[in-house]
Amino acid sequence: MPGIQSIRQLRRNAESIASIARKVGAGEPTVRKYLEAGDLSPKPPVRKRRASAIDEYVPAIEQWLAEDRETWHKQRHTATRVRERLRDEKGAEVSLSTVTRTVARLRREFAAERESGYLDLVWHPGEAQADFGEVDVYWRGRLERMHHFVLDFPYSNVSPSQLMPGENAECTCRALKDLFGWLGGVPERIVFDNAAGVGRKQRSEQVRPARLFQAFQAHYGFSFAFRDPYSGHEKGAVEARVGAVRRKLFVPRPSVWSIEGFDSRLPGRCLELADKEHYLKGEREADLFDADRKALLPLPAKPFDVVRWERMRADKYGRATVEGKHRYSTDPANAGCEVIVGFRALEVEVLDAKGRRIAVHERAYGQAPTSSDDPSRQLEALCNKPNAWPNSQVREALPDPLREWLDRQDRATLRESLHTLKHADRESGWANAVPAMPRILETTGTLDRASVELAAARLASGTKGVDYDEPVDLGEYDRAFATDGQAA
Repeated sequence: MPGIQSIRQLRRNAESIASIARKVGAGEPTVRKYLEAGDLSPKPPVRKRRASAIDEYVPAIEQWLAEDRETWHKQRHTATRVRERLRDEKGAEVSLSTVTRTVARLRREFAAERESGYLDLVWHPGEAQADFGEVDVYWRGRLERMHHFVLDFPYSNVSPSQLMPGENAECTCRALKDLFGWLGGVPERIVFDNAAGVGRKQRSEQVRPARLFQAFQAHYGFSFAFRDPYSGHEKGAVEARVGAVRRKLFVPRPSVWSIEGFDSRLPGRCLELADKEHYLKGEREADLFDADRKALLPLPAKPFDVVRWERMRADKYGRATVEGKHRYSTDPANAGCEVIVGFRALEVEVLDAKGRRIAVHERAYGQAPTSSDDPSRQLEALCNKPNAWPNSQVREALPDPLREWLDRQDRATLRESLHTLKHADRESGWANAVPAMPRILETTGTLDRASVELAAARLASGTKGVDYDEPVDLGEYDRAFATDGQAA
């Protein structure tokens, strides 16, 4: 720039082109170029791309990469495969390094287009976004990958959550129903991220809502929309909130014995995270959340039963098989008969053809085959039919002292004891409920539910209970209280 300034100054002093060239040590064409320049404003440093032999094939490469976006990530084009197709289908003679640079550039441009599409939208009180994330938990002592559903309110940045075993319509609607009850109302509008388990994408790219979700939405009266996964429209902050809830409330990995019990406390823990200032509005998120709650629609008079019913035929053992791998026992009398199976998020209910309940089982998820013939899965049916006790798998799975004691009990006591075992199994797991029962029986002489559940919970948490040298006679306390009452 100082050289250009000297050239122009010498010209203003009436110097000739040749004289200026000699004085600044530049050629005459260079001097003329800078004298003729009408605008010396700074220009953006845009690199001029030179023409390449691959330019005519770029539209085809863009089409292949666009198709990849709808394909499983392990079956997408590599630069080598792109070069092979260019050679075989287009007759192109281009080097692998040139193809690699072009593919990398096009992918960067596509990523930049996606990022530029994210909009900082204005959200009103009572509007929400919904999405699922994955979390690892210790489910009844075993490491399992589950899903956490997040209902984010962008106005206040508060995001109550629920833990679910899957991402289907039953889990989504169950999570929403429980959160509506906790909120005391229904959001006016919910934007679902990529359908979030409540619909399936058609070839036309339109999302077809599941029938169960349509009935659920009509029951509660909220409006909804689905977000395009490749567009920033209505993206909001739900994906960020899914990650925030996971980092704050699922690190370290929690131990979960009952999803219902864990979920009953989870929204309150999410609200505790809102005891801070909003990152943009300068107000406490908890205070802004009050405005969200005031804008909610009222709850309907009756809650929605989130269940999907299907007619199925039981096999020769009286079992209904779901998804080809999860088997649920009904009753041997129903072998080969039609049954009605109700799918809820956490349980499967089996009815006979006339609609009478046969059994209720905990719902199984995952790719591994399961069977409700497991002793813990027979508890519900056995509680309804205690006469089947002598030949049940539950009896065979119990230790001798407990089994012999139950054999001697009347029908009412047996039924109550089985209910106690069932509740302890649901809360603390079969591996903890079974050893808890003989321990309580030995120390107290009975199987009251509170003592068994407490002992099972202590075993599940690793806490050692109190060991007694001799059986405890609780009747001593009754006599002591009776004496005190007479003295008074």
